[in-house]
Amino acid sequence: MDPAYARRYRELYERHWWWRAREALVLGELNRLRPPAGWKRALDVGCGDGLLFDRLDAYATRVEGVEPDQALVSPERAAEGSIHVRPFDATFRPGGSYDLVLFLDVLEHMEDAGGAVAHAATLLEPGGVALVTVPAFRHLWTTHDDLNRHVTRYTRSELVTLLSQAFAVEKARYFFRWVHPAKVLQRTMEGVRRPEPSLPGIPPAPLNGVMYAMSRVEEAVLGWSRIPVGSSLLAVARKA
Repeated sequence: MDPAYARRYRELYERHWWWRAREALVLGELNRLRPPAGWKRALDVGCGDGLLFDRLDAYATRVEGVEPDQALVSPERAAEGSIHVRPFDATFRPGGSYDLVLFLDVLEHMEDAGGAVAHAATLLEPGGVALVTVPAFRHLWTTHDDLNRHVTRYTRSELVTLLSQAFAVEKARYFFRWVHPAKVLQRTMEGVRRPEPSLPGIPPAPLNGVMYAMSRVEEAVLGWSRIPVGSSLLAVARKA
């Protein structure tokens, strides 16, 4: 991640409508999928400073994370020992297994996303769940993807193919559908102006609240649908 972006990540995560709406979506899926006694051990891949950990504690007995970028992990989190600061690859062998793995906007950063998915399957117990979000459609590529050092953006069929190598995919659908035309417009404008990548800002509070509300209303009204547009994708997969 861009170092300047890394320094602002906590503030963006805690205040920006996009991160707030994505977290609400993820927690909604976890509520739906949660076993009666919860999960025993959860792993958040690309967890940053464990910003989701406090919420995940309600779903799993033990929550751990993997984060390859040391700059994203605070000394306090590092001291807790719940975050493995290292790459997520075949050399990551934490001992024991997990029954929940999250890849929340992580796979698009990886040169070997297939290897990461396959390794996650080796760490999951039979019946374990993988919850995945990624950015959608390469035609929505903007300078924001450059700033985030993305490798790609996915279509639904590409994500299903990737996950199906190691999992049974139970669900794969687009979300942030209302953002899709806005991203198309942004891509078009950037094609004319060719700006340098810049850090995202937090919209003014009223606009930030409206955008969050639009995302939540969309989810309530269209979350069940297979409408093939959206700026992001969500998938739920399970180990046989």
